[in-house]
Amino acid sequence: MKQNIAILCSGGDVSGMNPALKRFVEYSLQNNLTPYFIYDGYEGLIDNNIKKANYCDVAGIINRGGTKIGSARSKRFMQAKYRTIAKQNLDIFNISLLIVLGGDGSFRGLHQFYKEHKVKFCGVPSTIDNDISGTDYCLGVDTALNMIKFSIDSIRDTASSFKRAFVIETMGNKCGYLALISHLTSGSELCLIPEITYDLNDYEQKFRQEINNGRRYFIAIVAEGITQNSTEIAEWFEKKVGIESRINILGHLQRGGNPTVKDRLMAYKFITYAIDGLLEDRNESVICYTKSGFDYKTIDTVVNSPYQLDSELIKFISS
Repeated sequence: MKQNIAILCSGGDVSGMNPALKRFVEYSLQNNLTPYFIYDGYEGLIDNNIKKANYCDVAGIINRGGTKIGSARSKRFMQAKYRTIAKQNLDIFNISLLIVLGGDGSFRGLHQFYKEHKVKFCGVPSTIDNDISGTDYCLGVDTALNMIKFSIDSIRDTASSFKRAFVIETMGNKCGYLALISHLTSGSELCLIPEITYDLNDYEQKFRQEINNGRRYFIAIVAEGITQNSTEIAEWFEKKVGIESRINILGHLQRGGNPTVKDRLMAYKFITYAIDGLLEDRNESVICYTKSGFDYKTIDTVVNSPYQLDSELIKFISS
């Protein structure tokens, strides 16, 4: 009997979701599966916003950021009665296989959904925060980093014309991955992330000396999850270091943009492994990517293991 398979996007959108949707439809049909789109995440699953998908639904979307089928954060899905409704809606369409593109909160909801209703699924880590335990890479991260790179390089153009410090704030929630990688690849003078304790006094004399030696500007990259906000960092530059400062909070531009080649390729691979895993009866897994390649990990392992930033990256910023 032909199986029906569905996909949904949950939580914050990322560039790479549309390429994933394209591969989902094409690879499902290639494997004699009937693909369905669930619109607007778990909210759409509860509201029965489910439609059969075909090639025409994914034509021309591979270069678009965001997600054609929408995404959402669902408070209702946290309640058992709505998860029961969600399962009933899947049953209406005889959907026996589910792929979820999302982050930590999405996977926690999926974990509970499986425990209650045994819906076979595979999770695809999709968050620019890159804070999912068990995987070194989440879909959308490379595009986000490139958006940040473009922003920093543009800011540097004007920074070099003035004697100013520019405090650039990245997303990441409580994870400093975006800020750290951006620091290492942009040549910024200061990086502050939640994973490393810091004391601004340690930089004060050094930065003052650099100004005396001719430095005209500073680029400081800070993660949104640090204890001090960007305004306080900017005030420190002015009051303690003695240089005029400006703040740039990059915000949601980090989530958008034309998906990079890497994110398009990772979307292709993530979805291929996700469908292969479901067809091989891996019924409660998350497809993860590490230095060893792609690997299936149980949802229980992923949601119950604390995320830790790569120690090698920590070493780079500490040296």
